Amino acid sequence: MTDTWHRNVGRIIQTPDCVAEGAAHLSACEPRFAFALSQTGPLPLRRRKDGFEALFSAIVSQQVSVAAANAIWGRLKAARLTGPRKVTWASEDDFRACGLSRQKIRYAKALAGAGIRFDTLRDAPVDEVVQSLVAVPGIGVWTAEIYAMFSLGRADVFAPGDLALQESARLLFDLDARPTEKQLRQMAEAWSPWRSVAARLLWAYYHVEKNREGIR
Repeated sequence: MTDTWHRNVGRIIQTPDCVAEGAAHLSACEPRFAFALSQTGPLPLRRRKDGFEALFSAIVSQQVSVAAANAIWGRLKAARLTGPRKVTWASEDDFRACGLSRQKIRYAKALAGAGIRFDTLRDAPVDEVVQSLVAVPGIGVWTAEIYAMFSLGRADVFAPGDLALQESARLLFDLDARPTEKQLRQMAEAWSPWRSVAARLLWAYYHVEKNREGIR
């Protein structure tokens, strides 16, 4: 789609200018965001392709390090085991040779057999996107919200179950404790219609603060 606004789903983030517009809006509405942006500098676009591979890659990345996930995904790509038909036909041994656990193999095959029409998700409200995706074993709300945020480019979706977002909110808003998922979801309502940009800003601020503290 060429327009950055869609009738059913609202604003779509397509370019760095969209992110910058959202950051300016948040900074004007919330002084703490203005401070955070002064520390982080311009925020990244972080757009990704949508479709089967994006979700399969998310499953691969669950509960392993980034380096391990990249290595496994690289082996899957080399073996041409990242498309839904290949995933359906491949044996468990094929996947285990690439480093995928038995549980994730089950999730991958469930995703391949789910029959998700990824093209229709582009025009669906966020709630419908999340409901469609969490119906697949191995895909939780966090993964579905991240997919809506980065693969579909939704400007007004948040992922309050993310621990880094929770910790960043604690630091930036000087909270006594890390907010729960429910608490952070409620906080984020005030950041509409740019909650996806608020998430980008909180992630960027988290890295600035942790690097300042010497934590990697």
